[in-house]
Amino acid sequence: MKQFKGRVITPGTVTAEAVVTKAGFNTLASLQKSLQFGDKTAKVTDQNNPELFGKPIAGKALCLPQTIGSTTGGLVLYCACAMKRNPACMLFANRIDSLACAGAVLAEVWVDDVTMPVVDQLGDEFLNYVKDGMTITIKEDGIVEVEG
Repeated sequence: MKQFKGRVITPGTVTAEAVVTKAGFNTLASLQKSLQFGDKTAKVTDQNNPELFGKPIAGKALCLPQTIGSTTGGLVLYCACAMKRNPACMLFANRIDSLACAGAVLAEVWVDDVTMPVVDQLGDEFLNYVKDGMTITIKEDGIVEVEG
């Protein structure tokens, strides 16, 4: 097991299976079809992200460098939470962008019965270490444990 320390954006504790991308995560391109057509597993539909394309991310620990793309990204993330098709948590190697942050914070405040802990600034070492299928545990203080 290896531990990493990041900055807590939205609090919470969770244990989930890792799904990893080293490319930027386009929230709209990845989740739009899931939200429109009822895919409760939230399979990623962004063909420009071969690491995630076709993989379900609902209930997974989404490990990524940053989000990219449309200015609707925050709203899409909020909607995924409201529809309970969100990742279990989002773990950013870099500093979170304002749009993803807004979506996560709005979901934390406005969506009942959904917790999606978000931690950023985990560093390149985190993203280079974590692999698909590893077990991620987030602690309240921003400690992220990676096993597997």
